[in-house]
Amino acid sequence: MAIIKWTFWGVIWLIIAAFFHYTLPQVDIVRITDTYEKRIDFGENSIFWSHADVGNSTALGNRDVFFIQTRRAKGDVMVYRNEDTGWGWPPYFKFDTTNLQAEASDLKSAAGTPQYVAVKHYGWRNEFLSIFPNAVSVRVVDGPDASKGIPFLNIIILILFAAVVYAIWVRWRRFKRARIDPTLERLEDDIAEKQGRFARWRAGRKNK
Repeated sequence: MAIIKWTFWGVIWLIIAAFFHYTLPQVDIVRITDTYEKRIDFGENSIFWSHADVGNSTALGNRDVFFIQTRRAKGDVMVYRNEDTGWGWPPYFKFDTTNLQAEASDLKSAAGTPQYVAVKHYGWRNEFLSIFPNAVSVRVVDGPDASKGIPFLNIIILILFAAVVYAIWVRWRRFKRARIDPTLERLEDDIAEKQGRFARWRAGRKNK
């Protein structure tokens, strides 16, 4: 029973950690190598794509999506999609996809004359499932070793989440001690008393 309990809570916390890792903003220091637009036919991975730009039709099963190709200082490639989030989830309220694409195009640089930028994004990159993180903003930095900044928003959100979880846990413990534990104890006492009566009855039957 203990194994089932710890497995259950392990899975729950793993899902919560994955949710925050996907949703909270992250920053990469990269060099933009190219920007392009591509027609995407959405399939089983559609939950990892945003909806059409605010004001456009969302009825089609495919649409054009902006992409930003980059390369990190160590040489590995990272590709970002560039889509509006609008009023949906996650709540970045991003409406400037076209403007961001224009900024990214203007910041392209070659390997011989690199210009590094900090790309704020959320989401994951998975080549097998064709999942791309969504770029939220781009800003110029001094170089590949530039500071990404302190993630104050992430810290605040995680602290608030921990506070809510702790408050719920404390109230649950109080409720359990006040209501559930006494009820279980009474049930155990009743069962023990009935078992005792049954044992005495059987003993009396044997003595006859």
